[in-house]
Amino acid sequence: MSDTLNYWTRRSPFFECARRAGNKGWSVANHMFQPHSYHDPVTEYWHLVNGVTLWDVGTERQVEIYGPDAAAFVDLLTPRNVTNVEPGKCRYLIITSEEGGIVNDPVMLRLTADRYWLSCSDSDLLLWAKGIAVFAGMNVQIQEPDVSPVQIQGPKSRAVVESLFGEDIASLAYYSLVETCLDHIPVVVTRTGWSGEFGYEVFLRDSRYGEELWNRILEAGKPQDIAVTGPSDIRRVEAGILGYGCDISLDINPFEAGMERLLDLDSEREFIGKESLLRIRETGIKRRIVGVELHGEPLPQGTFNRRWPVIADERIGEMLVALYSPRLAMNIGYAMVASEHSNLDTSMNVETPLGTLAAKVVEMPFVKPVKSQDC
Repeated sequence: MSDTLNYWTRRSPFFECARRAGNKGWSVANHMFQPHSYHDPVTEYWHLVNGVTLWDVGTERQVEIYGPDAAAFVDLLTPRNVTNVEPGKCRYLIITSEEGGIVNDPVMLRLTADRYWLSCSDSDLLLWAKGIAVFAGMNVQIQEPDVSPVQIQGPKSRAVVESLFGEDIASLAYYSLVETCLDHIPVVVTRTGWSGEFGYEVFLRDSRYGEELWNRILEAGKPQDIAVTGPSDIRRVEAGILGYGCDISLDINPFEAGMERLLDLDSEREFIGKESLLRIRETGIKRRIVGVELHGEPLPQGTFNRRWPVIADERIGEMLVALYSPRLAMNIGYAMVASEHSNLDTSMNVETPLGTLAAKVVEMPFVKPVKSQDC
């Protein structure tokens, strides 16, 4: 990649490390390069499922919210009640607009009583939070700190983290965090990840040490044959993980996305979008995201690059993502379909570049994530 191209697209402190590791492609999220395609997707998938992988996920930019009213401000942003989340814990959230659309779906890290990070998906949450703060009348400061995460994911990740940080940190409970140092390198370690597998994230707190941290992780992972990869679409779809910008967006509300568990609508607490979400709950929804099994020959990896029509006598929706799962030996994906066609075992057809495939609605997740429910 020429250094004269995409000058305005940011690069993480691990950018050159990822390039030296042999990545063959980049996407862009949060105005930053996201490296991927070190090997073919199936090879990377099996590394993740059976071993341990290292990802540059600097695109997960952090929104830091701190000050005396930080807890109240975070509570204002999200329909999920997080008032009982103690320092040292994390939660998966959605941030909603006044109309009830999904602005972002970050992981919240509560570092201290008055300091939070929101680890963002691909939308401008920093600008949203700053805009809300102007009119909120609360004593908070909002900024993007010098923080860059990597993910260490897979069943052998615990051995890697134990080698780096010791048994106590390797034994972190799911969705817990600890602020520590790897010698002189300041980090936050969490038991989180975007893989559906056992794993951790290491948030570098000083970008000067990007290459050093990367190399330390690779050295610690040699006994486990650690592989540098990108996030696995196959595994995240198996696990029922929705991707912002491809599966969910500002135009989709939490009921359509099947995210009801993240909504606290019956308490007296107020948050942005509450009235709209109450109204949507009352009137119902006309469409919904469902898991779909597609029959036929395995879809070649990379086949899905545009929305495919979903048909049942007439068009009832579109595929959001579709791919072949090597573990399940079937084609799977998500579709947004009319609500009356969203029940389990509902049959439909999907028009693909390879022809029309018979399909049906199936339960999500396709493969249960390796995690607890306290997230």
